[in-house]
Amino acid sequence: MFSAVLVANRGEISCRITRTLHSMGIRSIAVYTEHDHDAKHVRVADAAVLIGSYLSVEEIVAAAHAIPSMNAEAIHPGYGFLSENAHLAEACAAAGVTFIGPGVDALTIMGDKIASKKHVTERGVAVIPGVAEPGMTNDDLVAAADEVGFPLLIKPSAGGGGKGMTIVREPAAVADALASARRVASAAFGDDTLFLERLVEKPRHIEVQVLADSHGTTIHLGERECSLQRRHQKIIEEAPSPLLDEATRQRIGEAACEVARSVNYVGAGTVEFLASDNSPDEFFFMEMNTRLQVEHPVTEMVTGIDLVEWQVRIAAGEKLTVEKPQLTGHSVEARIYSEDPANDFLPSAGRIIALYEADGAHSSSVHSDGLHSDGVHSDGVRAGSVRVDSSLVEGGTVSANYDPMLAKVISYGATRDEAFTALDRALADTVILGVTTNIEFLRALLARDDVRAGALDTGLIERALAEIEFAAPSPAVLAAAALSIHSDHWMSGSPWQQPSGWRVGKHRPARYRFECAGTVHEVLVAGPPSAAQVTVADQTTPARLTSTGIEWGTLSIPLTIARDSARAASDTSTIWVAQQGTSFSLIEQSRAESLATHRATLARVAGVVDPELRSPMPGTVVAVAVAHGDTVTAGQTVLTIEAMKMEHPVVATLDGVVDISLKPGDLVTRDQIVARIESPQASTEGETP
Repeated sequence: MFSAVLVANRGEISCRITRTLHSMGIRSIAVYTEHDHDAKHVRVADAAVLIGSYLSVEEIVAAAHAIPSMNAEAIHPGYGFLSENAHLAEACAAAGVTFIGPGVDALTIMGDKIASKKHVTERGVAVIPGVAEPGMTNDDLVAAADEVGFPLLIKPSAGGGGKGMTIVREPAAVADALASARRVASAAFGDDTLFLERLVEKPRHIEVQVLADSHGTTIHLGERECSLQRRHQKIIEEAPSPLLDEATRQRIGEAACEVARSVNYVGAGTVEFLASDNSPDEFFFMEMNTRLQVEHPVTEMVTGIDLVEWQVRIAAGEKLTVEKPQLTGHSVEARIYSEDPANDFLPSAGRIIALYEADGAHSSSVHSDGLHSDGVHSDGVRAGSVRVDSSLVEGGTVSANYDPMLAKVISYGATRDEAFTALDRALADTVILGVTTNIEFLRALLARDDVRAGALDTGLIERALAEIEFAAPSPAVLAAAALSIHSDHWMSGSPWQQPSGWRVGKHRPARYRFECAGTVHEVLVAGPPSAAQVTVADQTTPARLTSTGIEWGTLSIPLTIARDSARAASDTSTIWVAQQGTSFSLIEQSRAESLATHRATLARVAGVVDPELRSPMPGTVVAVAVAHGDTVTAGQTVLTIEAMKMEHPVVATLDGVVDISLKPGDLVTRDQIVARIESPQASTEGETP
C-alpha cells in the first residue's frame, strides 16, 4: 500500500479523498494555486505544494516529488480538471508514479465521446441517434443538423459536467450555438471537437457505478438517478432510481459492465445512460466517465462501500473482495452552489462570514471516534442520516475563478420519503453567509409533488422555474438587521453616538435603510436594543435580539445574523440573515445612497430601458460580438462574459448604435458598464428617448 498520495484537485473532493487516505493510514499531499492558499483542502492535508494551474500536467507530476521527505507514490486526480486526461496517466507512468484511475487506452477511447459511441456500438450497446465524426467543421455540422433532426443537442466530444452542451430547436440557431459551444469546450477541455445528437424529450438520466480490478473482476454497484438538472448540470441525485424495476436494473448494470470490460477498465467509473420516461425499460449509452463522480456519495450510502478506498486499493494491485452488493435504503444528494437563483443563477463570490453545516462535522476531517465525516465507517456500516462533503471554512474565500459548487449534502433513509425529508431538514439547518447560495431553490425543488413522486426528467427544473417564488425579507428579518446595527451604535460608549432618538421636544426613532434584491426597505427603531420598538411597513412591534435569533412580539424566531464590514469605508455594511435555509443580503444604505436611489427612481420614465449595459457579475470577457459604432437591435448579444466556468451573454436593451471598447480577455467587475447603446431617437431634436 502507498505511504503517500498526491491529490491533484481542490475543494470538497480533495477534502473527501484526504479523509479516506487518512483513515487508511496514508499521508496526503495537496496542491493549490495562489487563489487557494487559505483553502480547506490545503489545511486538512499533511503537506501542500504551490502550483500555477490545476490544469498543468507537468506541475502536478512534479509536485508529487516536490517534498523530499514525503514523496508521493501515487496521484489521485479526483474529478474535473485532469481526471480524465490520458496525458496525465502517461506522465505518471514516465515518472514512476501510480495514476489512481484506468489505463491510457480506456481514458483515450472513453474520453472521446465520438470514439466511445462507435466503440460500444460494436459491443451491442444501444446509442442515441446522431452525427459524430472527428474533424467536422461548423459548416459540416450545420449541414448535418437537418439529417439529425430537431430538436437536437450539441455536445463537446471531450469533457463533461454539461459544459458546452446546447439545445437547439430550430435551424437558424445552429451556427451561433456551435460557436458558443466551441469556445466553452476549448476553454474547459482544451478540445473544441463537437458532435450532434437527437434530443430525447422528457429523458431520464440514469448512471451506473462500476468497479473493476486488474485481475479480471468487474462489478456494478447499482444505479443513480440524475435527472434533476439545469443547463445539463446535475443538482439533485439519488440512489437507487425510482424509475427502474429489478429486471431493468440488472440489464442496465450488465450493459455498464460490458462497456467497462470492452476497454479493460480498472478502478471506479460511471457509465451514463439516457432512458425515456415513457419507456423506462429502454436505455441508450451516452458516455463513460472514467473517474469518480460528484454524486458518488449516494452509492456509498446505499451500499456501505467507500469508493475512494477501493480506488486506492485497486491502484495498489489488490483484488476486489466486494461481492455485488444489495442496495439498502435510499440516499439523496443536493449540490450547494454559490449562485443566485432569483437572479438568473448568476454566480456569487465573496468571503464566508458565518457557517454551519448540518452534520456538525465541518470543522474537522475525521471524528475522534474514528468515524469518517463522509458517513461511512471503514467496515462499510452507514452512520447517521446526513453526510456533508464540503470545502468551506469560516473566513475562507469563494473565488470566481473556479466552479461554483461549494458543498454536497447527502441524506440516507430506510425509504425514499425518509431520505427526502432528512435532506430537506439538513438544508434548512445549513447556514452559509457571505455569498448567495441556491439552498432556498433546492428546498423548493424537494417540496414539489412531482419530485416527491419520482416523476422526473431533465427538463423538469426549467419548467418549474416559473412556479418557484423566492422569499422577500420578512419584517422580523429586517428588524434583526436593523437591531444588529442599532446595538453596535448603542454600545459605542459615547452618549452622542447612541441612537437614542433624544431631541428637544418629541424623540425621533433611528432610521435604517437596506437594499435587498433591488428593493429598499426602511426600518425605524426606538429605544434601547434590549427593549426596542421596531417599525416595519407602518407596523410597530416590540423586538430584541437573542442568542438564537429575535423575539418579535410574542414570537421567538430562530435566525442567524452576521455582518460583513467590507463596506466600512462608506460607513455602511452588509447584514446577512439566514432563516430555514433562506439567506438575505441586506446592504445598509447611507442617507446619501438612499437619496440617490430615490432620485434615480424619480428620474426614470416608465417604459424607458437603461441604455447602459452592465456586467451581471465579476468575470472575463470571452467574446465580443460587435464592433464600436455597429448598429444593434434589442436582444442581440453584444459580448459574452465567463465566470465560474459558465458563459453569460450581455444583450442590447434597445435598438441603436453601440459604444464599446472591451476586448476578449478583459476582466470586468460586477455592475461595471461594459457598453452603451445610443438610440437614434435620442439625437432627434424635439423627441424624448
